[in-house]
Amino acid sequence: MADGRRGATEREVKLAAFAGFTLPSFDGLAEGVVTEALTPRTLDAVYYDTADLRLARWGVTVRFRGGDGGGGWTVKLPEGEDGPALVRREVPVPGGPGSPPPAVSDLVRAFLRTSPLVVVARLRTRRRGFALRDEEGHRLAEIVDDEVTVLEGRRVAARFREVEAEIDGRAPNGLLHDVVARLRGAGAGAPDPTPKVVRALGARAAAPPEVRVDRLGDRPTAGEVVKAAIAGSVVRVLVHDAGVRLGDDPEDVHQARVGTRRLRSDLRTFRPLLDPDWAEPLREELSWFADLLGGVRDADVLGERLRKQAADLPEVDAAGFAPVLRRLADEREVARTRLLEAMASPRYVILLDRLVAAAQAPVLVEEVAAEPAHEMLPALVATSWRKLRKAVRALPPAPPDDDLHAVRILSKRARYAAEAVVPAMGKPARRFATAMAGVQGVLGDHNDAIVAEQWLRHAVDGADVTQALALGELIALERADAARCRRQWRAAWVKADKPKLRAWLPPR
Repeated sequence: MADGRRGATEREVKLAAFAGFTLPSFDGLAEGVVTEALTPRTLDAVYYDTADLRLARWGVTVRFRGGDGGGGWTVKLPEGEDGPALVRREVPVPGGPGSPPPAVSDLVRAFLRTSPLVVVARLRTRRRGFALRDEEGHRLAEIVDDEVTVLEGRRVAARFREVEAEIDGRAPNGLLHDVVARLRGAGAGAPDPTPKVVRALGARAAAPPEVRVDRLGDRPTAGEVVKAAIAGSVVRVLVHDAGVRLGDDPEDVHQARVGTRRLRSDLRTFRPLLDPDWAEPLREELSWFADLLGGVRDADVLGERLRKQAADLPEVDAAGFAPVLRRLADEREVARTRLLEAMASPRYVILLDRLVAAAQAPVLVEEVAAEPAHEMLPALVATSWRKLRKAVRALPPAPPDDDLHAVRILSKRARYAAEAVVPAMGKPARRFATAMAGVQGVLGDHNDAIVAEQWLRHAVDGADVTQALALGELIALERADAARCRRQWRAAWVKADKPKLRAWLPPR
């Protein structure tokens, strides 16, 4: 699915409701808040998942709802927690009952891969409750009392009851807290984020997802650290897959790209611990996907940068900027189309399967991977560090842009290597990584300025006078920014090159 629809962000708190519980009145809950009784409804929902309940274990829900509620298909994607509230992205998808539409399967492709969606639960919910509105009639919250029946054919398999309080984005601060307090005061149970379908399916649906980052002990082996690092990057790619497809938040592309880059870096850093016949082909496939993500991400970064720079233009010249931005948007759309076509290909699905397998059981050189992490891993980080220091020392007084770009890449690798071993090495590795991030950051800004100037110069071809004037002014701003970064990056390097920061690394 590539239509850019985000749907709504759902923020709700669920509480158990026991026999005899009655929804309290919400009159007088807050100044200007009006209570409105909702019409009772019966909602029939069919839930879909894989046979091993993979979606439920990731916190993802696929549902077709009929009955009084209508509503059609909905995919719910987890976005974290906000205090007691469970936050999920709720994406509606057109379609009738029966087999899930292709757009539904695409949204959860990272978790399905080649597995089919099948019916796993049928729920009938009798719902009544209240809406809270402001004085202008805008909805602020909805509080409902749900009596849920779990059906197996015509047989009733189970029943349960729960209260939901869903808060709207325009609700005043503290309203959710006040709603929950009133519900608890009326006898509702403690907040419980478990979705209805998970309660219906039981313990299997509440099991951990197929990929998880295991908590390491005090003395992990090198192999355990490697496995955790790989799993962390794979999780990042999987959970942002749907957001990349939706295309409504540039951060999803950014995070998916970071996941692929970190994983490629970790496979490089931990090369002595990994079977090369397994690791190198995986790195190559990750490079393919990272490049596709990069085409979209680079356009996002450039667009954001140029918009900020254009804000400094005189108003009389800013008119020439709009056609430039449209041109960049067209280039981004071409890159996004390539990305989505790749994500619809069997090659990508195979890559996802390989990533999950890598996170679950990387192919390690056992005799090396079994060594204590604190003895084995610092030497691998030191290798990345020495390559970086050698490159910096070889720079002339006025380094070419390409040489500074190479140093940026090496500083990023050293940072990723250090961050990967933080679970074993603790604060020394974290401080070292922070210093490397400082070098990477200022050189990243320098590279962004260079790339922006090159793009602007290319865009001058065929521009009219108004556009050319705006482009010229933007080029001047980018050149000034690049010069600023050139003046600053040495200071970041001096901080990173302090002996105390690398005292945990072994000498050559």
